[in-house]
Amino acid sequence: MTVNTPNGSEKSRARSVRKGLHPKNLHNQGYDFPALVKSHPALAPHVKPNAYGQLSIDFADPLAVKTLNAALLNRFYNIVDWDIPEGALCPPIPGRADYIHHIADLIGLEREQPNIKLLDVGTGANGIYPLLACQIYGWQCVGSDINAQSLENVATIIANNPTLHDRFTLRTQPDKNHIFEGIIQAGEFFDVSVCNPPFHASLDEALKGSQLKRNNLARSRGEQKANIQSPVLNFGGLGAELWCKGGEHLFLKKLIRESQIYSTQCRWFSSLVSKGENVKPAKKLISKLGAVDSREIEMKQGNKVTRILAWTFM
Repeated sequence: MTVNTPNGSEKSRARSVRKGLHPKNLHNQGYDFPALVKSHPALAPHVKPNAYGQLSIDFADPLAVKTLNAALLNRFYNIVDWDIPEGALCPPIPGRADYIHHIADLIGLEREQPNIKLLDVGTGANGIYPLLACQIYGWQCVGSDINAQSLENVATIIANNPTLHDRFTLRTQPDKNHIFEGIIQAGEFFDVSVCNPPFHASLDEALKGSQLKRNNLARSRGEQKANIQSPVLNFGGLGAELWCKGGEHLFLKKLIRESQIYSTQCRWFSSLVSKGENVKPAKKLISKLGAVDSREIEMKQGNKVTRILAWTFM
């Protein structure tokens, strides 16, 4: 394991435990902003006391959120020079780390292997799941995406971090109508696939969802509403990263149906499911297609509740 664990002083300065995060999650004590600024000085201009007198950042500011991610990846996971293009999806590190820790538990229920192989469907410009899986558990990872520019950005991150060179490879999905076809190669076997599916059914829906988040953030700071002229995606998201026709529901349906075709080449298929109402129909389809086991794993980060849906035909 190549991650950095917090020292005693960091633990003593931590404000409160983040209830719901995985016990192995390095962020379940909250953020130690002085330590993060010391290791990543670019974060300093974004850190200031919030309405409660605690050091924080403006989570409605895309640059602040991106810089916090770079600091966390640097300090805890030995990833340097992490960056994403303007407007690209900027994932919250604690929640993404939770997914990887729960997947490790899932695999542990089956067997232990020294060389676990993970496929990230739609790795985006951030490549976050493979980055964490490589650095926390030393797994071999493949990241796929339909966007060549996104993969070029991840390739730059890999190039800047020598420990990733032999662990993290990238593949372009040539057909937007397929997920695994063209990615999983003949005779290849993965222990698990992970996915953060497009959440919304349209760009307009994505912008409205972001505006709601920003208003909630404003209220948490004691403001009436977010003072902006037009909707901004504070966590970013370009095209297929945030929305697709039919939204999360239809994407999950396609993911599950295609997983059956590759049922002998991947032990566990999994996906993040943000909308609770999408779980029941997804599980029904999984059962209908002949999966022998399925799991619903709940995750919490602050007030947000999401879940991982995992299934296997083996």
